[in-house]
Amino acid sequence: MQQDVENLPIDIHFNKLLDWLIDRRHCKQQWQAASLIVREKINAALKDMPENEELAKLLEGTYINYFHCEKIVEILKGTSAGEKNIFGQYSSQKMKDWNDIIRIYEKDCMFLAETAQMIMRNVTYEIPALKKQIAKCQQVQKECDKKEADYVSKAAELKKKYSNSCKELGIKGDKIKSELAALVQDLPKVFDDVATRTQQLTVALKYYQDFRSFLLNSDVQDSDCLPMLRFIQQKGNTVTYEWKHGCKPVHIQEASVVIDTKDEDDVVVEDGADIDWGDLNGNTNEVNVDAEIDFDISGITIESGGTDEGKGAIDIEVEQLGEEIDWGDTEVESTQKSSVSDEGTATGEEALTILDNPATRNLFLDDLVELEAFLNQRLVDLSGEGNILASSQFQNAPASIQIEAKQVETMATDLRNIIAQLTSVQNQHLMLIRDSPRYVERLKDTLKSTLTLADKMIFYQKETISRRHDMEKEERELLPKLEVLVKRTKEMQKQMEGEISKRYKNRPVNIMGEINII
Repeated sequence: MQQDVENLPIDIHFNKLLDWLIDRRHCKQQWQAASLIVREKINAALKDMPENEELAKLLEGTYINYFHCEKIVEILKGTSAGEKNIFGQYSSQKMKDWNDIIRIYEKDCMFLAETAQMIMRNVTYEIPALKKQIAKCQQVQKECDKKEADYVSKAAELKKKYSNSCKELGIKGDKIKSELAALVQDLPKVFDDVATRTQQLTVALKYYQDFRSFLLNSDVQDSDCLPMLRFIQQKGNTVTYEWKHGCKPVHIQEASVVIDTKDEDDVVVEDGADIDWGDLNGNTNEVNVDAEIDFDISGITIESGGTDEGKGAIDIEVEQLGEEIDWGDTEVESTQKSSVSDEGTATGEEALTILDNPATRNLFLDDLVELEAFLNQRLVDLSGEGNILASSQFQNAPASIQIEAKQVETMATDLRNIIAQLTSVQNQHLMLIRDSPRYVERLKDTLKSTLTLADKMIFYQKETISRRHDMEKEERELLPKLEVLVKRTKEMQKQMEGEISKRYKNRPVNIMGEINII
């Protein structure tokens, strides 16, 4: 029976190991004072260590304890430091220092208390902290991969947006103001072409007039039916003075449009351009690469440039990437102010052509839209189940209004082409530039803001890559430390189990708890 008791294992939880040793008087409760003395002696002894590969490997990446000191003494015995004098004592001061350290450790079994505390600290704090840091590095790497893909996608979208906007404006985008200024010079040719193409609408205009005359049972005078469209068909894109006064001016004083293109830099689009954005929070002029950066881009909305009338080339909403840009007054300011002119002399607005003058151009567009609405309604009537021409109301209608839907569709197509040419995105912007030369500066800034955002996306991408590399490097450095710490903790566990077993007649000793699953 006594033999069975002696073979029973001793199970000690690692977290209670130090208390267990003190309670059973294997070491004193005031062991910390001796431990501080040992630490000082170890630090002093380590400064004068011989060059030895085995010693370097033993001391690398670990906290020196009693069992390390024993191994150091064994290694030193095989070197010149292990030589003894004629009295059988070590002549080397190194050996004396390390033997002195071991004697302090063994007094009152202080090394048992210190090793127990090391095991508790490693299992409870050190190893979990390293694992947590490694897991954080891995998580940040995954987030950086996702953010990098987002930044690449956003930068590509913004550059495509810039390219599409320039394409709609009819420019390359290298020198925006100069290219727009060149296009403005061609605007009169566009107006003349539109005026020439209105001759295609003669049949549609006659159709509209006859239809009105038939329904109203009266002769509609030319001046009552789309007067601006009819005037341009007859006179062409003449000056506004002739439209207002009914005669050509003797002299025309037209103010020229001046667009300042001096000192305009080339707009350069480069992938990965090195740009110093400074502190994104506006505090300093430096960017802290090591700090954790949250490049959230959820507030950036990219809308593709449209071709609807009155829609700008670029609409960008920025919520997270800087202050809102104040473009000032965005209303079109006409520099061509009308003035009192001498008799027979066209000045100010009267010196502008009808399609170049915003007021008369809108009247012309109104006539086109009115005619388009009429033709669209006629198409609906003619393509319905009951053809309106078959009704009794139109049996006595003139042949000029009893036409097929195909002919009306041809008229409507020609009309839509003219409206599309006059209201295209490119021409809309050119007209705004013509009416207000300051608009070209705002348009340039709006276009360049798209490239600025694209450059920021590239900057954020590079910062994300740099941060991911830092996390990869940190993980590579932490993994060996964790491996060494786990290995040394397991060694101390076995050494402590052996030391305790010696004091209990070699009974098996098991240190239990989380130490077995680290």
